Parts: sequence; structure tokens; C-alpha cells
Amino acid sequence: MPLTILHVEDNPLVALTIKDLLEFEGWQVTLCEDGLAALRELQSATPYDLLLLDQDVPHLDGLQLIRHARTLAHRQHTPIIMLSANQCSAEARRVGADIFLQKPEGINRLVSTIIRLLHQAA
Repeated sequence: MPLTILHVEDNPLVALTIKDLLEFEGWQVTLCEDGLAALRELQSATPYDLLLLDQDVPHLDGLQLIRHARTLAHRQHTPIIMLSANQCSAEARRVGADIFLQKPEGINRLVSTIIRLLHQAA
């Protein structure tokens, strides 16, 4: 089974770049372009191995999504990476993100970070 990732990103160029990067690794990516679509996915029974969230997305932001994910029994232990241009690293960690990566430079470390995070969780 390929790794399944829920990616929440509203910038089409960033979303496509990251989707290509992750799919090149053989991973399966589901993209949500806003917080409401992401909330529906989080609440669904669809299994995800990793959540990759931007902070600044329409309707519900990444911090709100992390808080909500951590209240759901089937998402409490799902690894979460916040990838954002916003300076919200401490807050992201406080609400439940496992790792915060700063855009744009964090994109270059994304694959190695995902691999490391999933090995730690295993």
C-alpha cells in the first residue's frame, strides 16, 4: 500500500509542486484547497498516514484543522506536518503538529522529514 497523505494548500502552484514531489516518491496525495473541504476529509473514515497542512487557507486555518484532528479518535495519532510561510511554529506545535516547516525552504526537506517522522511513529 502506498503512503496516503492529506495535503491542505490553497496556492495552486505550491499544491502542484508538492503533489508532484510526493507522488514521485510513489505516495498517494489527496489535495484540499480550503479548510472546509479539509474538515470533511478529516471527519471521513478515509485513512491517511500523514496530514500536511498550510496555515493560511480559506474558511478554517491550519491551526484550527490540527486542533480538530486531535479531537478525532481516528486522527489523534496521525503524524501532522505544518508547512507554512507564516511564523507560527510554536503555536503549531502547541496545538498538535509534530513538525513545522517554513515555506519555501521547507519544501526541499519535506520528503526526508516525512520519512523520518514515519520511522519515528512506527
